[in-house]
Amino acid sequence: MTQPALHVAPPQPAAARNNDSSIGGLLLEQGKITPENAETVLRMQKELGIRFGEAAQRLGLITEADIQQVLARQFDYPYLLKGEGKYSPQLVAAYQPFSRQVETLRAIRSQLMLRWFSRHKALVIVGVDSGDGTSLFAANLAVVFSQLGEHTLLVDANLRNPGQQEIFGLQGHHGLSDVLAGRADLEAVARIDEFVDLSVLPSGTLPPNPQELLSRHGFGELNNRLAERYDVVLYDAAAFAHGADALALAGRVGGVLLVARRNRTHIDDISYVAEQVNSLGAQVVGSVLVDF
Repeated sequence: MTQPALHVAPPQPAAARNNDSSIGGLLLEQGKITPENAETVLRMQKELGIRFGEAAQRLGLITEADIQQVLARQFDYPYLLKGEGKYSPQLVAAYQPFSRQVETLRAIRSQLMLRWFSRHKALVIVGVDSGDGTSLFAANLAVVFSQLGEHTLLVDANLRNPGQQEIFGLQGHHGLSDVLAGRADLEAVARIDEFVDLSVLPSGTLPPNPQELLSRHGFGELNNRLAERYDVVLYDAAAFAHGADALALAGRVGGVLLVARRNRTHIDDISYVAEQVNSLGAQVVGSVLVDF
């Protein structure tokens, strides 16, 4: 995969109040136009018989990007404009939802919904080597699942070199390791407000014994609790090259999606990893080739 706010609404004119999800109402809520602007737009809309958004655009009050974002909200498909939020610009599913990369992500999502999530709740995402872009891929995949309306949790289970805190701007949070060690509970899960159905459980404090921590019975219990709360749980795991952490996760979760990098990951290594996963009784649901 190549490089994937709440506002207090001002008083609204009567016409815009009639439908809170109308273009005018949403533009007011986002602060894109003022109530005075709205009255001017409404007059033009009535005089010319055109849509509210088109009239606002003709008056130079909003841009085409503003219209697209409001339409996305009307259809419960949230995304962000460039520069909005505190997230990595490589979160293309958030910032470039109509790009070819994100179309590919949606195709992967569809396959996973049919082949795995129709019967299961959780999936481990893991790369063969570090630097394969697994964390960024997992983050973007979590966003597109949430955009589908699935109650989605992304768990940073990479307790060696975590990346989700940086991608989602969650520095300093307790996380998975703290929950497994009994030092925190599920209040460590962070809601991503811009995406109504997305939450992230960061890695937390880096432990000296990640493999042992993930192999404990407590992880299985935690996975069951999360499966009761969420429709989709994605675990971003450390690369196989760094140890057997991902195998510990696979044994509990039951399914693995492999991430390989074009012109870098060797076919023999992918086959070896698949054999190791299958030996645990877990299933390799599929593989994804990323290119960057």
